[in-house]
Amino acid sequence: MEKQPSRVRILRRCYAGCWVLLGLGPPVIAVHDRVDATKYSTWLLIAVLGAGYIALTLFPRNRVIGPTRFLCLLILVLGVTASLLDGGAAFFIVSLPLFWIYTPTPARAVGMTSAAAAATALGHLTGPNFSSGNAIFTVLGYAGGVLLGLWADQVMSQSTERTRILGAELARTQSDLAAAHQRQGAAEERERIARDIHDTLAQGFASIIVLAEAARDGIGTDPSAAAKQLRSIERTARENLTEARALFGGIASDGGGVAQTLRRVLDRFVEDTGLTVHAELADIVCDQPARIGLLRCTQESLANVSKHAKASTVGVVLSHTDAGFELEITDDGIGFTPQQARGFGLNGMRSRLAELGGEFAVTSSPGEGTRIFALLPAELT
Repeated sequence: MEKQPSRVRILRRCYAGCWVLLGLGPPVIAVHDRVDATKYSTWLLIAVLGAGYIALTLFPRNRVIGPTRFLCLLILVLGVTASLLDGGAAFFIVSLPLFWIYTPTPARAVGMTSAAAAATALGHLTGPNFSSGNAIFTVLGYAGGVLLGLWADQVMSQSTERTRILGAELARTQSDLAAAHQRQGAAEERERIARDIHDTLAQGFASIIVLAEAARDGIGTDPSAAAKQLRSIERTARENLTEARALFGGIASDGGGVAQTLRRVLDRFVEDTGLTVHAELADIVCDQPARIGLLRCTQESLANVSKHAKASTVGVVLSHTDAGFELEITDDGIGFTPQQARGFGLNGMRSRLAELGGEFAVTSSPGEGTRIFALLPAELT
């Protein structure tokens, strides 16, 4: 069973206190000066009824006295006390909520309430001193109790239905939200894979194409140069294969530190393009995500220099400052207007560094060369 809401438990406890004081208390006091038979009989009935109520409240699943037996006992006590005390309307009215609390259906509650009203009225009639006032109050209490009970049951049924509808809507909303998160995760994963493919495999394939075209054109005139270019094609293809395995297998694609990795990238860039590269690479230590971020940023920047910059000299500086890891790549090429750039590469670098909590900036203008600056926080060490 679900636990009752705290407010309902508090209301029940308050009512229990009122029923003990205003229901059980008055009959005990009223027979204090009566003859012993009446006094002790009343006290015994009240004691048995109180014990039954305590047992029902503290041990709701006990088999000795369940809700139905307790209500039958209450009906019996109401009829007897009404006869012994020449009236019992007050006791009956105070006890009315019990018939709605401990019955499963409104029809059952109305039936129990009717039986209690009949027992109380019969007690009035069989008592030594009939009181019309008590009889009238019993009838009025019965009518008011039934109407109020049916109204309260209707309100609770509507509240339960609203709760059920809201629960169903909440479940649907949670399901839709989970589906949206799944779609978002899939879109982010597709974007990550596309970015990694662009930064690694696509650049390698573009380099292979350029080298293959150069080797084809020079194979008859300069066989040694063509052989060198073919070796570069082989090396690039092997590196692309390694990158593909790392990309889809979740393993590190290179060994060594960041400086060693970048130096190999720069050596291959010089061999493929013939450009002059000035590098100052600090031997820093960082985790795998930061290492890959710095590597991809360098690869993309060099690819842009090779394809667009028409530069003769490239500068690469990797350092570890108080702010974190700083990577600066400059060239003396033709430059461009960053606001007008329409490529995946710059946005990919910016997104990758943002995911790592870093910063990315591009400084360039036509005829003034280009500067790429990347910063990763020192917490990634």
